[in-house]
Amino acid sequence: MGASRSAGRRLLAWYRRNRRDLPWRRTKDPYAIWVSEMMLQQTRVVAVIPYYERFLARFPDVHALARARIDDVLALWSGLGYYRRARHLHEAARRVSRDGFPRSEAHWRELPGIGPYAAAAIASIAFGERAAAVDGNVIRVLSRLNATHAPVRELAQAWISSRSPGDFNQAVMELGATVCTPKAPLCPRCPLSSSCAGRHDPLRYPAPRARKRITEERLSVALVVRGGKVQLRRRPETGLLAGMWELPPARPRGAPLAVVRHCVLDRRQVISVYPGRPRRGARFFGDLSRVPLTAAARKCVVRLLG
Repeated sequence: MGASRSAGRRLLAWYRRNRRDLPWRRTKDPYAIWVSEMMLQQTRVVAVIPYYERFLARFPDVHALARARIDDVLALWSGLGYYRRARHLHEAARRVSRDGFPRSEAHWRELPGIGPYAAAAIASIAFGERAAAVDGNVIRVLSRLNATHAPVRELAQAWISSRSPGDFNQAVMELGATVCTPKAPLCPRCPLSSSCAGRHDPLRYPAPRARKRITEERLSVALVVRGGKVQLRRRPETGLLAGMWELPPARPRGAPLAVVRHCVLDRRQVISVYPGRPRRGARFFGDLSRVPLTAAARKCVVRLLG
């Protein structure tokens, strides 16, 4: 049976009874939905919620975000990672503040940082467009439901409900996040189990991805505190973590004050923090909550200064 209409109706009914109460599901405001989709990319829901709520409290609409300084946006994003998302969001907000919200998937994709998945999600949830949003959860659900290793984008578009496309997209994603999980799917609790061609061996689907090679990187940084302020240096305006602030490098001497571990993309960093002296090209900051600080630097400061 696979992705049939009756399976779709069961899925929608299940979602409306069992969906998690998430803050971005309480609104049809395209701005709020857009912010949530940017934050949720490659980030767990539980980590996103406090950032989302603080972000909307500080920038309640697209015009407030468009007027903001990029450093203020990055500071509020600090710790969430993948900072290019924040830069794209800020750049796109300036366009939307001037020209108005796109109303179709195709027009959302013209904005910086908006790919096929996010465009379809926003257009379907905020504007009711029948556009299938295909992320990892959707790929897993449809691969198992149809017992296939083939691409599922066309299947997703053919299956999506024309009456409630936004709820339907969220229903498939919710099923993948809470029931049809990667390693331990809860098949007896699945509303689609009777239709699922892959239910007898769900871990076969989808085909496993090649694992990225993780490299270890050892760094030494200096913690310099003067008058209750911490010395930081700014990263270049291009490349990884562009424009963010971090602890300056240090020459290892004696035992470190702390050793902090941090993962970024495909690197596992081991950061040794040493006492240091004030240096040129760095600045002292007191209120670090208003500084776009790298997640690694924030970990080091919190470990040593609380």
